[in-house]
Amino acid sequence: MPLTVATAGHIDHGKTTLVEALTGKNTDRLPEEQARGISIDLGYAPLELPDGTQLSVVDVPGHERFVRTMVAGATGVDLFLLVIDANEGARPQTHEHLAVLRLLGVDRGVVALTKSDVADADTLELARAEAEELVPGAAVVAVSGRTGAGLDELRAALAAIATERGREDAPTRLYVDRSFTLRGIGTVVTGTLWSGSIGEGDELRVEPSGRNVRVRSVQVHDRPVDRADAGQRVAVALPGVERSDVRRGDALVAPGAYRPTYRLDIALEPLAEIPARVHVHHGTADVLARVAPVGDRFAQLRLAAPIVAARGDRVVLRAGTTVGGGVVLDPHPPRHASVERMEAVERGDSLVYTPVRVDGEWVWSQEWLDELRAQLEHAIDAADPLDPGVAIPAEPWVKAVEPHLGFERRGAKLYRPGAAAALGERADAAAALEAQLGLEPVKVDDPALGRFLEDEGRLVRVGDGFAISPAAYEQARDVLVDGITLAQFRDALGVGRKTAQMLLERFDADGVTRRAGDARVLRKRGR
Repeated sequence: MPLTVATAGHIDHGKTTLVEALTGKNTDRLPEEQARGISIDLGYAPLELPDGTQLSVVDVPGHERFVRTMVAGATGVDLFLLVIDANEGARPQTHEHLAVLRLLGVDRGVVALTKSDVADADTLELARAEAEELVPGAAVVAVSGRTGAGLDELRAALAAIATERGREDAPTRLYVDRSFTLRGIGTVVTGTLWSGSIGEGDELRVEPSGRNVRVRSVQVHDRPVDRADAGQRVAVALPGVERSDVRRGDALVAPGAYRPTYRLDIALEPLAEIPARVHVHHGTADVLARVAPVGDRFAQLRLAAPIVAARGDRVVLRAGTTVGGGVVLDPHPPRHASVERMEAVERGDSLVYTPVRVDGEWVWSQEWLDELRAQLEHAIDAADPLDPGVAIPAEPWVKAVEPHLGFERRGAKLYRPGAAAALGERADAAAALEAQLGLEPVKVDDPALGRFLEDEGRLVRVGDGFAISPAAYEQARDVLVDGITLAQFRDALGVGRKTAQMLLERFDADGVTRRAGDARVLRKRGR
């Protein structure tokens, strides 16, 4: 039963110290965090409870400047661990973090009164009374990360509420909160798996960019697994993908299951007056939006950038501070919102705006078609001139709708008729880059240019953001023999160890070789 718990609480109230005392892992991994003694980014650790329940702990920063990071860490979790310094009591970020948790629908948790070893009895009792009033019904446990007092009671309190929440049986969806590169593996992304499962060999899609990817391997807290399930903290290795191609806020989803959107209809949950412009936090994304109120209880959010959302998801709205949130009623609504329609959708009435199948045929409204066309035009306008197309919507209705859009299909993308890739202002940069290419990898500062030139057969990308010439690639391939080691390959080419490693990893990715112990063996097609 995989479950995820997020910490919450004011800065310096001891969240990270408590997590380390519980798990044995210091979640402050960044040098700046260790130097300043405060959490800046999200940290992660596994926690096994006395009854064998496995929890994934997400440790969030407590500083007011990093509330948006806290929201990204708390989204999609099952439980909270609210940390309050017994000597200070609840502080501003205690209240704001708790409000965020409520807006996200995370209503089960435990309160830990930290630093209880240096609090007198009266102070501790006052802190307990305040916590019980602040979070009615939650267990309140006095602990000390320094001495270990109360840790067993805290584990028991977590175990008492660690029952699996009802997760919708939905297609795979993981919101990325970290993207990094590991030598010999490539790009790795991490996140909490909201729904579905992920395993080696799965074909997934990065949204909203529309990039198709294949899963090389999956880990849960640094341990390889055949398949990760919803509710777990997951690390996914994605071969052939550069770190810059997948970032926090992106979603890793089952192909065709979710479509990016620029609009959301929500049932509004205000904490204060909602301004006209807000930051919308959904999943791990933080997107500017204009708020269009619809009656007293609803609003349409018009987003500056697309996100991937589904009915029933929760959003948090911030404008300097947290001003409210809401539940997504319709992730693909019409532009013209009305109270009547939102009330009907909230009730579950069938008011379908996107295409539906009637007697075996797809039908849709002209308004919806016009809006889809405008959305695709907008995406094409924003596309890189090197590839002036937009990903074809991965929807079951796409074959029926596509002929009515007026675009030209090429592979998995739509283009304006006759549109062609162009280097434009990058022509000089392309020529300068090609002039440098040889056997020694050259840094490519423009990933899009690198992909374009590789597609044109003018370079071969290796490592994380480097390239060699096509002739050098063939030269390196010619020296490969079955069972060659890194050292033998390096000496045969007369290059450094780092260059040799990059080239062998590219051959592995291309299916020319595979690693067997300290050597590379040729695959059949590479012989």
